[in-house]
Amino acid sequence: MIKKTILGLAAIVAVLVVVVFMQPDVMNVARSAVIPAEPDVVFPHVNDLHKWQAWSPWAKLDPNAKNAFEGPAGGVGAKFAWSGNMEVGEGSMTITESKPNERIRFELVFVKPMAGDCDTLFTFKPEGLGTHVTWTMKATNNFMGKAMSLVMDCEKMCGDQFEQGFANLKAVVSAPPAR
Repeated sequence: MIKKTILGLAAIVAVLVVVVFMQPDVMNVARSAVIPAEPDVVFPHVNDLHKWQAWSPWAKLDPNAKNAFEGPAGGVGAKFAWSGNMEVGEGSMTITESKPNERIRFELVFVKPMAGDCDTLFTFKPEGLGTHVTWTMKATNNFMGKAMSLVMDCEKMCGDQFEQGFANLKAVVSAPPAR
């Protein structure tokens, strides 16, 4: 009886390992929105990491997170690091490419709750009287990432946050200038 139980458990584990290995090697999240302002107005809100706190959906999840900035405020070399509650975790993002009013690329590094690296890109294109902004994030799934994808829909979870970020960005860009 014990032998059959052990063989049964081994078979279940083997099937689970195969299912995990069959999950996609890459996680890709992309969302777009039209922001009601010209690219030269929208771009600085993403390129200057100090301005992220006004529109980032994660800043609102933990207003008590510890934040640190390194390098220039914006553009290549600007770095933002955070450490917060379980909803925002711990990590950093560094601008690795910045082409004014066209694109910004980040290296996004998560430390907690789960370690991982992501390539994040914002593109800006004029559209009518506004700017079509696309926010993408790509990451390579290791075994643990593939296993987590069985119980967590990262595409939807991150995509929902991107959409909230766009709504916040629209509000910030549309707000009258502070006096």
